[in-house]
Amino acid sequence: MDPVAADAIKVFFLTAFASALAVLWTPALTDFLYRHKLWRKSARTKSIDGRNVEIFNKFHSKKEVSVPRFGGLLIWATTLFVALIFWIISMIFSGFPSENLDFNFLSREETWLPMFALVIAAIVGLWDDITQIKGKGKYIAGGLTFWQRFVTVFIIGLIAGLWFSVKLGADAIHIPGNGDFVIGGFLFAAFTVIVMLACWSGGVIDGLDGLAGGSFASMFVAFGIIAFADGQTNLAAFCGVIAGTILSFLWFNIPPARFYMGETGSLALTSTLAVVAFLTDSVLVLPIIGGLLVIESGSVIIQLLSKKFLGKKIFMSTPIHHHFQAKGWPEAKIVMRFWIIGIVFAIVGVAIRLLG
Repeated sequence: MDPVAADAIKVFFLTAFASALAVLWTPALTDFLYRHKLWRKSARTKSIDGRNVEIFNKFHSKKEVSVPRFGGLLIWATTLFVALIFWIISMIFSGFPSENLDFNFLSREETWLPMFALVIAAIVGLWDDITQIKGKGKYIAGGLTFWQRFVTVFIIGLIAGLWFSVKLGADAIHIPGNGDFVIGGFLFAAFTVIVMLACWSGGVIDGLDGLAGGSFASMFVAFGIIAFADGQTNLAAFCGVIAGTILSFLWFNIPPARFYMGETGSLALTSTLAVVAFLTDSVLVLPIIGGLLVIESGSVIIQLLSKKFLGKKIFMSTPIHHHFQAKGWPEAKIVMRFWIIGIVFAIVGVAIRLLG
């Protein structure tokens, strides 16, 4: 079989397989979540700066205390299971189904690190979700504090940065169309931490039914295309599996949502996105491919700075999708228009990255 065709079959098959598997076990997951009432016991009343969130509660207070969290389990648990099952098959049946077509996509060079980031961040996010539904912790309505989350993401970013610089010898940032710009191993590790934290801040996009799922799907598809074009088939398959599970999650998350992604999903996906961007030498186009994350987190930062230094709000509510909701836009209209913007961002980012 032609090697390129074999690689394409591997990526597409694993994507479809993961998506189908996620759909099949979703009923069991939703039954568990609703049977144990795994949603917040009280709605948020304060924003990150300690102010009241009347506009947010106007639209979301009822859903927060009636729709379960933990939907991110569908994404990362399925991805981990698919990776392990095909790794085991490859160990037991060497050359299955043929020498040119191996569905195992776990490899030290391409997928160990993003899988580590996915699972560790997901576990931390899972703990955060558990504390939130129990109403424990010092954060608003329970959960980890801002600084606890910050330190967690910082550590994950530091581990990733040291892996890149020490294990893989990375010391340069790729500039599309212009080659590599050497910054040294130490600065590369520090830059990795900064990018990881920046991606994490974009997790605020998880705020409307279907918004985060559709947005992250286009981002991982974009990086999967870049990885495949660069010959990183296992990494492309990894991105494809995540994208496939996100689409299955989205099937049950579009309005009205059966469950929310929660921190176990958003923290896992943002952390993994940063790692994949570095592995594909695409970190400079990450702000383009992940343009929606930039817009969402940017709106929060602008709002906080405006209230602190100008004493007034620029947006009716933040993140910015809540601003449009406060202006009277239907939820589905906001979500679908954000999806379109995200797809355009992803196409532009891929095109720029493939320049060189």
